[in-house]
Amino acid sequence: MLLSHLEVWRTCWECVSRPYTVLLCSLTAALYYQWSRKSQTPALVCSKAFSVFLHKHCPVVAERFSPTPWCWGGRFQTLVCALIKSKPAVAYRTELIRTVDGGQISLDWVDNQASTGYPESSTRPTVLILPGLTGNSQQSYVLHAVCQASRHGYRCVVFHNRGFGGEELLTPVTYCAANTSDLERVVDHVKGLYPKAPVLGAGVSMGGMLLLNYLARKRTESGMVAGFTISVPWDAQKSSVSMEEPLNWLLFNKYLTSGLCRAVNRHRKILEKVVDVDYVLKARTIRQFDERFTSLLFGYKSCMDYYRDASPGKKLPNTAIPILCLNAADDPFSPQHAFPLTTVQGLPNVALVMTDHGGHIAFMQGLFPRGESYMERLFSQFVHAVFEHPTDIKKACCIEEEEMSSSSC
Repeated sequence: MLLSHLEVWRTCWECVSRPYTVLLCSLTAALYYQWSRKSQTPALVCSKAFSVFLHKHCPVVAERFSPTPWCWGGRFQTLVCALIKSKPAVAYRTELIRTVDGGQISLDWVDNQASTGYPESSTRPTVLILPGLTGNSQQSYVLHAVCQASRHGYRCVVFHNRGFGGEELLTPVTYCAANTSDLERVVDHVKGLYPKAPVLGAGVSMGGMLLLNYLARKRTESGMVAGFTISVPWDAQKSSVSMEEPLNWLLFNKYLTSGLCRAVNRHRKILEKVVDVDYVLKARTIRQFDERFTSLLFGYKSCMDYYRDASPGKKLPNTAIPILCLNAADDPFSPQHAFPLTTVQGLPNVALVMTDHGGHIAFMQGLFPRGESYMERLFSQFVHAVFEHPTDIKKACCIEEEEMSSSSC
């Protein structure tokens, strides 16, 4: 009997002491350590009344965010998300609208005619989505957002920056984060089609910068009931410095600059009327591209002047509708020290959800993070809260002052 017990223990020891077993156990322990260390409740920066509303109608803000354990750091989250994120099938209806200067803008619609919650098209809530710097309606984050909104019965429309929706440039004008004229044209068009339908604007990365600049400029005349942003670069200059760090340049800046240059080259025939296209195509960073193209095209004296005008952080006090912003502290595109925390704390209508981890437009969770992530869940809950509880969110953000006592703000 004693011998048999010894044999059993010897066999067990031989099994657990094998190199691959030790490696597997060590890896499992490391992943568990990283997961438990990074699993934290996101910071919610906003007024007390807005916080109460969000905790009630967007409970995800109070949940612990546990990033994918094998994705260490914001850079890795950003890269992996771009590579493996699923792309749900979405059938768009494309529309081209003309601008005052003779140009054209491409819009991709999902009308959601089968909506049971809002069978009347005239009153069906609309989500207007603004993609990132070189993005379009086929980006994974756009497709997931459209699916989330459609499940709630809402209509979606994706606004393409000029030259990135497959359409031709009819005038030598493209886009920038500070110029909101095209977005104003799109909002007027959408409101003209469905004047009784509420509109929520959702901007991602540079699309979020554009949305916030628009909301600050239009104030109470924005035509929107609320705004939502993901991974906004709050200060364009600080974002540029971060993106020019060697590793960030190699992983992200170089790729995005190449995409911008390809777009210019694709529309070379009309753009060479106003810029030296060959000189622009030699740009190796986004800053160089903005120096040689964007700032020149939109009449800025320098790239720094453009970056100051494009940065939305200091313009938040001019906004007049509820806005929820999501950022990760380890976002290589938007450094944490540029987050407008002090400004947001003093505003009744703006809330900032900040996770310690999540990268840029990533926020992946689970071991196999191909599907919907934290940002999609937050987006879904907030959009639903805005459209289904319009009176409550206005009160929480002190929008209708005649209905509230001064103490509530």
